[in-house]
Amino acid sequence: MPTYKDHLSSLPIFSTVSKAAQSLGVDAYVVGGYVRDIILKRPSKDVDFVCIGSGIALAKAVSQSLGKDASLSTFKNFGTAAIHHDGFEYEFVGARKESYRSDSRNPIVEDGTLEDDQNRRDFSINAMAISLNEGNYGELLDPFDGMEDLRNMLIRTPLEPGITFSDDPLRMLRAIRFATQLQFDIEPGTFQGIIDHVDRISIVSQERITDELNKIILADKPSYGFQLLFHSGLLKLIFPEMANLQGVEKINGKGHKDNFYHTIQVLDNICEMTDDLWLRWAAILHDIAKPATQRFNEKVGWTFHGHEDLGAKWVPKIFKKLKLPLDDRMKYVQKLVRLHLRPIALVNDRVTDSAVRRMVFEAGEDVGDLMTLCKADVTSKNPERVKKYRGNFKKVEKKISEVEERDRIMNFHPPISGEQIIEVFDIKPSKVIGNIKNEIKDAILDGRIKNDEKEAFDLMLKIGKKHGLVARDKYISGSKDK
Repeated sequence: MPTYKDHLSSLPIFSTVSKAAQSLGVDAYVVGGYVRDIILKRPSKDVDFVCIGSGIALAKAVSQSLGKDASLSTFKNFGTAAIHHDGFEYEFVGARKESYRSDSRNPIVEDGTLEDDQNRRDFSINAMAISLNEGNYGELLDPFDGMEDLRNMLIRTPLEPGITFSDDPLRMLRAIRFATQLQFDIEPGTFQGIIDHVDRISIVSQERITDELNKIILADKPSYGFQLLFHSGLLKLIFPEMANLQGVEKINGKGHKDNFYHTIQVLDNICEMTDDLWLRWAAILHDIAKPATQRFNEKVGWTFHGHEDLGAKWVPKIFKKLKLPLDDRMKYVQKLVRLHLRPIALVNDRVTDSAVRRMVFEAGEDVGDLMTLCKADVTSKNPERVKKYRGNFKKVEKKISEVEERDRIMNFHPPISGEQIIEVFDIKPSKVIGNIKNEIKDAILDGRIKNDEKEAFDLMLKIGKKHGLVARDKYISGSKDK
C-alpha cells in the first residue's frame, strides 16, 4: 500500500492528532473525502478523523494542543465534534457500525472497529483511510479498492448496492452528485441499484434532497447529473416539472425540440458564463411551463404561447416545494423567467427606444443577467446560427447601453413622489395619487418627457387638472420652486 507521510507532514494538524491519540491510547485515522481529494490532488479544507474510541475526547485533546485560535463544538447526541482552525474544519468521530430501520435513514449506532466504519461508508472512493498511528503512520488502508476506482473514474458502493441505498437513500443522490462533480461514471451494478430503490427517496427530507440538487447544479457540467437523475427515475420523483419537459410529439410530420435536453444544454451554456446558483436556476426554469402551454397549429406547427408568464407563476410554488428560499432570490429567478423572451423582440432594427426602456425598467439592475440567460438560450447545433443570434444580442446590449446612458431607467426612481402630489394638490392619500405617478412613469418610458424632475412636475399639474384637482396657489405657475 502507498504511504502518504510526505503529505501528512505538510499540515501540522496530522502530527497534532497523532500525538493526542497516542496520549489517549487510541488509534486514529484520516478518512473519507479528504483522503480521496489527496489522491485526486483536489484542494480541501474539510478533514474527517475517526478513532477507535471517543471522537469527542480526541477532539478536546486536539483543541487544547491548538490553543485559543481553535473553536471547538461538540455534539454529544451524535458522538461527534468539530474544530474550526486556521480556515480548516476538522471533524472527529469514534469508529462505529450502523444498522437501519426500513422507515428511516437515521441509523442505530454502535461502537465499532475501523473495518465497521469503512463498511458504513457510501462509496469505495470515500471508504479509504490513512493511518496516524506510530506503527504504520501514513499508510493507506483501502479495503474496497477505492484507489482502483479512482484510476478508473468510477463511483461504486463498498457493499452490495441494495444494502447501501436501502439503508440511506440519500446516497443515491450523492452517487449522482459525485459523478457530476468528478465527471466519473457510475458502475453499472451501482446505477442499477439506484434504479431499483428510487422509491426509497421518499423517506429523505426535502432539505437534504435540495442540498444535493444544488451541488449538482453548481458543478462544471450539471447536464450530466440531470441525465443521470432522469434515467435513474429519481428526477420524476424529486422534480417532476423538469422530468415532464422530456419528449417530442409529432403531428403531420412536424415536431418540436426536446425541451428537457434543450434546458440542460442552456444550463451548461450558462455555467460557462457564471457560477451564480440563482442564475443557473433561472436557466433550469426558463421553459418549465412549455408542456402546459404546448399547442399545435396547422400553419405554424407547435407553439408555446405564454409559457414565460405561466412559468413565472410557477416559480414560487416550485421554490416552496423544493424548500428553496422564498425571498429576493426567488423573485429574481421569477423575473428572469418572465422576461427571458423579451430581448429577442428587441433585435429588430425598427424597435423603438420606448420598448427598450420598458424592458430595462422591468429588468432593472438584473438586465445584464437577463442578457446572459438569453445568450445561453441559444442551443442550435448550427454554428452560423449561433453566431448570428449572439451577434443580434450584442446589438440589443448596445441599444440598452445607449438608452440607459441617456434616460437612466435601470434604477428608476419616480421623479415625483406621492408626498409631493399630496402637498401640491392639498389632498389626502387616495387612489388618484397612484394613477398620477403611473401616468408620469409611462410618459417617461414612452419618451414623451425626459426622466427629469421639472418636466415630470409640469406633467403632474396637467394630469392633476385632468382629474379635477386644483394646485395650491404657490404652484399654479407650474414651477415647483414657488
